[in-house]
Amino acid sequence: MKLDLLLRNADIITMDADRPRATALGVWQGRIVGFDGDLDGLAAAEVRDLDGATVTPGFIDAHCHTAWFGLGLAELDVSGARGLHQLYALLEAETAVDPGAAGSGDGGGWLMATGFSQHHHGGAFPDIAVLDRITGGRPLFIRHNSGHMAVVNTAALRLAGAQSPSFPDPDGGVIVRDAGGRPTGLLQETAQQLIQELILPYSLGALEDALDRATLHYASEGITSFTEAGIGGGWIGHSPVEFAAYQRALANGRLHARAQVMPVLDVLHPLEGHSSGTAGVPGTAGVPGPEGLDLGMASGFGNDFLSLGPAKVFLDGSLLGETAAVSQDFCSHGQRDNTGNRGYFQADPDQLRDRIQAAYAAGWAIAAHAIGDRAVDLAIGILADCTAKYGHRALPNRIEHASMVRPDQLAALAAAGIAVTPQASFFRDGGDGMTESLGTARLGWAYRAATFLAAGVTLAGSSDRPVADGNVLKGMQAFVDRRMASGGVFGNPDERLTPFQALAAYTTGAAAATGASATKGSLTPGKLADFTILSGSPLTTGNIADLRVLGTAVGGSFTYQTDAPPAVPTIHHPLTTTVQTTTVHRGTS
Repeated sequence: MKLDLLLRNADIITMDADRPRATALGVWQGRIVGFDGDLDGLAAAEVRDLDGATVTPGFIDAHCHTAWFGLGLAELDVSGARGLHQLYALLEAETAVDPGAAGSGDGGGWLMATGFSQHHHGGAFPDIAVLDRITGGRPLFIRHNSGHMAVVNTAALRLAGAQSPSFPDPDGGVIVRDAGGRPTGLLQETAQQLIQELILPYSLGALEDALDRATLHYASEGITSFTEAGIGGGWIGHSPVEFAAYQRALANGRLHARAQVMPVLDVLHPLEGHSSGTAGVPGTAGVPGPEGLDLGMASGFGNDFLSLGPAKVFLDGSLLGETAAVSQDFCSHGQRDNTGNRGYFQADPDQLRDRIQAAYAAGWAIAAHAIGDRAVDLAIGILADCTAKYGHRALPNRIEHASMVRPDQLAALAAAGIAVTPQASFFRDGGDGMTESLGTARLGWAYRAATFLAAGVTLAGSSDRPVADGNVLKGMQAFVDRRMASGGVFGNPDERLTPFQALAAYTTGAAAATGASATKGSLTPGKLADFTILSGSPLTTGNIADLRVLGTAVGGSFTYQTDAPPAVPTIHHPLTTTVQTTTVHRGTS
């Protein structure tokens, strides 16, 4: 047997309790063969001397928006603006460069921008009159970095027929208006669809390009797997055939990380072939028939590189936008009076329950977006009922974000086997704003970490990119220190993780939450050879975020590597045959 790749002279952190550390690793046909003495007598087609660099399992981002991120890489980025005058200047510069350009997507004539947050502007939103002056008759769509809001101009509202004060708010959304009833240009939650429907669908070519851009970026940050949290419909989808773009990207070698893809619940539809599937099941009388995708495809369908995840459903909004369904009023702050504001659900809870149960009956696991504790109550109740009636699915049920979790909800989450994906990446840029919104009395409920693990809840590392910075090393450090931009610790300091727990969140924890523990998450013989090479150990370094990614490999093939010295001349391996040897230097940047 001849190995495809041999790593040696490495500090290997396997995240496998049976063999936690090693110095050499062998790869054959995309899988890990063994370590150290296991490899004695084996030749290799390629040998890499890592010069003491650290190897960890490949990083897994269990909740991100890859197509959105990739599209945004080609749109006007306003995330760096501080103060509305800087935002306006960026828009003016963009319109001056090409007054009639089609933007970055397929919305002909549209000016598309991404990365806006009112917290970068003292809580202020753009003045629609100023936006109209800058853009003239050209429609404008600015994505809020939370994904739960957007800012548009009058031209965009006019195209949607929504500029009139009498135009009704859609279910689960709000067209924000001033005292005179005139739209301010701010659209919350599902109200964004009024404008997005004018831009969508993006072409398969544009989406394939976006996936290529995004996953090349992922590779540079050590990410080998990710879960795309919502495609195909709703305000978060980009095309009704979005999965085809993933298939094309994979076929054309432009998908540089393994993808688990969640279709949004909106795209599922009744499946008559399942009509007898609930017959005689206790408690199912009057329950809508199963809903899924044609041919009966459900969670888990696919292969090691591209597969279907749970069905994604939005129960509520966001903390940053103060639209999450919470049990106590948001705190008033600045000029914002939040008296009576407890957020809202995206639809009637009974309707949400029926739709979720119908999808579960057709074989789908569920990923329920639930930010506020009131939404977490709803999610736990529905998912526990589904499991009791229909049993477990191929993948775990999940609560996305689980941002506000009361102490009494921890045991219920663990008992129901529900995984959670809180984002440490929110602490730095969003922590101060969320602290204002929540107040000190319940701040300890926010974005738990250590207490999830203590309660036996599966915790998955994730970013929600592009809502927040998706750099995994920064995310790990954020789990460890929970620092906000102001310098304070966000929430309860006792929720901080150890460096080992933080690394586990993005490896073994994320693998468990995505139903992939059998194939990835740890460096174990027989598992996929997905690994990340770092300039030092995240377990011992002073600041994990200061580490550099030197290389990323998926199935033993490098998707990213820093500039390495030229390969040394072919040498004779002391064991059996000839190999090609290169050295990766930790000092390479």
